[in-house]
Amino acid sequence: MYAVFEDGSRQYKVSEGDFLRVDYRAAEVGTRIEFNRVLLYQGGDDTRIGQPLVEGARVLAEVVDHPSTKLYIQHFRRRKNYRRLRGHRQPYTEVQVRYILLPGMEPPAPPPTETPPPTPQPAVPPATPNPT
Repeated sequence: MYAVFEDGSRQYKVSEGDFLRVDYRAAEVGTRIEFNRVLLYQGGDDTRIGQPLVEGARVLAEVVDHPSTKLYIQHFRRRKNYRRLRGHRQPYTEVQVRYILLPGMEPPAPPPTETPPPTPQPAVPPATPNPT
């Protein structure tokens, strides 16, 4: 199963569990992001092609990281005493695709977090007066 969606004037082909980099979004790590502009959905024998969008389809992803690597651009012309070094750091948001949902589908509820039962505290015997 895969889907093609559009985000930031670019198209991405994704399956559930894929990691991808999208344009930077000010979202905390662990936040869910929803992509509504689904252009194509293919799962098993079911293929839906949007004209231009598949109505109601969406891709749910979770923010994993905000990586940033610096790209160096170096210009050099030999024998001309010309050297230029520039750096560029493009901000990205890395997401992991969790669910590809069709119209009317809801994502599964997150599993309940089980808290361990409190450990019983030993009873403290009452203090006895000192016979002095």
